[in-house]
Amino acid sequence: MSTFVLIHGGGDVGWSWHLVAAVLQSHGHEVVAPDLPADDDALTLVDYADAVVADIGLRRGVIVVGHSFGGFTAPLVAERLGADILVLLAGMIPVPGEPPERWWESTGYAAAVEEQSARDGGLTGHEDPYVSFYHDVPRELAADALSRERAHPSAAAMAAPWPLDAWPDVSTRFIVCTEDRFFPPSFLRRLASERLGIVADEVAGSHCAMLSRPADIATLLLRYAEEQG
Repeated sequence: MSTFVLIHGGGDVGWSWHLVAAVLQSHGHEVVAPDLPADDDALTLVDYADAVVADIGLRRGVIVVGHSFGGFTAPLVAERLGADILVLLAGMIPVPGEPPERWWESTGYAAAVEEQSARDGGLTGHEDPYVSFYHDVPRELAADALSRERAHPSAAAMAAPWPLDAWPDVSTRFIVCTEDRFFPPSFLRRLASERLGIVADEVAGSHCAMLSRPADIATLLLRYAEEQG
């Protein structure tokens, strides 16, 4: 059995993974889904990785999964632990030395959102989070998620260069959410190809597919574990 380490995105908490965690646990796997530190503008990506590693303790043979901004932290954890697999779900893919605050411009994010927004009538990039992030999440569950928002990441984490010299030597998978209105699917497919040299897997769902399609996300994660196995 594997230990799945589930790392949340910006402003989020480990709770965002609870539905996926339940499926993984029902298959006999262990799950660690920590709340990364928040409300401290001095903490860096390294501090976030430290917090995750501390929660994992002596467990090894881990599968590290990062959602959205968690894509900056997950590779740090995967390298430290020599993870079996690294997975990014609608994740931000950094390159060595790239501060998160510069990722948006260097990846061409704004142009990608503008292009997709023109196609879908302004749904992509919409200011209302129920439209842009949670459009396929049950309203009560989406409201619960929004009520848990925190000040994460910090200014220091956004400004500091991504600390690794290269992508970890870990088997890596990428999952694109085909109904994502925050990170357009075509944009993420391109990044996965350009920055990781891989073809992304896909799941129908919004940017928060771990809440709207937890069984589908869990099925992919279980498949990765079996393939690696």
